[in-house]
Amino acid sequence: MNIGIVGLGLIGGSMAKAVKNRTAHTVFGTDLSGETMALSRMSGAIDAPLTEESLPLCDLVLIAIRPGAAVKWVEENALRIPKNAIVVDLCGVKRDVVRSIAPIAARHGFAYIGGHPMAGKERSGFTAATEDLYVGASMILTPDERTDMRLLETLKHFFLDVGFASLTFSDPEEHDRIIAYTSQLAHIVSSAYVKSPEAQRRRGFSAGSFRDMTRVARLDEDMWTELMLCDADYLVKELNILMDHISAYRDALEHRDAQSLHDLLKAGREAKATAGGN
Repeated sequence: MNIGIVGLGLIGGSMAKAVKNRTAHTVFGTDLSGETMALSRMSGAIDAPLTEESLPLCDLVLIAIRPGAAVKWVEENALRIPKNAIVVDLCGVKRDVVRSIAPIAARHGFAYIGGHPMAGKERSGFTAATEDLYVGASMILTPDERTDMRLLETLKHFFLDVGFASLTFSDPEEHDRIIAYTSQLAHIVSSAYVKSPEAQRRRGFSAGSFRDMTRVARLDEDMWTELMLCDADYLVKELNILMDHISAYRDALEHRDAQSLHDLLKAGREAKATAGGN
């Protein structure tokens, strides 16, 4: 297949490297950064630039840029996307993006499905991209009533070939509700936690707990502002739940209530055991 990739940062760059290292597909790529384009060509992550001439040759187009930019790119390039192509956005929120792109795809006759690779790093850009970023990860897809089963079969083979362990199917509403908790809330907690004055005096006093809590505070604030505002309703609900729980711990400590604190900690441990994961 001919694969077009829009955006060659961490997500798109890793996708390009994975495709070239793990499959025989041809990759056309584009990025606003001239330096990134040069690096992607020199490293072999892309075969050629994605242009007005090469876009009509693509069988699959992966859009790995911010939500607003993704919608704008589809609007501006819809006439050049072939009717037999599949377009998948890789944005971290789905409601706003799917709501905007799906009607464009329907008008112009190409297939579209929302996607979200559940993999990432605290560092961004093409230089942080790796061909094994998606190994063992889950790829979320948001099919609707217009989605053809053959399209899903094509995407299943493609994403498993580039390293994903499984596909997870969702709808945009469910995706955004859950991702507000599993991803966006964690970034806010990390960002807030590291603002304590003690963070500047912690050297020699920190180990794994501090590292784990602060890792994702090293984020791209432009991208995460857009993602969080797109998901503000669900994210505010999760923040309210978190603040209620934190208040309970604070109250137990203020009152030196050992039994309440013990019970809260025990409930948290049991909740983690039920939730599973690392």
